[in-house]
Amino acid sequence: MENPEVIKIIENLRGRRPYEEKRAAKLGFASLHEYIESKIQKKQLADKKLEETECEASKVDSQSKNNSCGCC
Repeated sequence: MENPEVIKIIENLRGRRPYEEKRAAKLGFASLHEYIESKIQKKQLADKKLEETECEASKVDSQSKNNSCGCC
């Protein structure tokens, strides 16, 4: 449960820690630790989706190049 990445982020908050604690409480998290874990998970999910869309876009581009007649 003790994620070293979360601990590192919390240690580096410094002056923003009170703000982040209030934000976590406002969003219904029991602790700052849970809030930071959630933020990391959301970021990883967004990165994964972005990677998938880029992969799909490159597949579409390569397919359209193969289907062209060569004169275009």
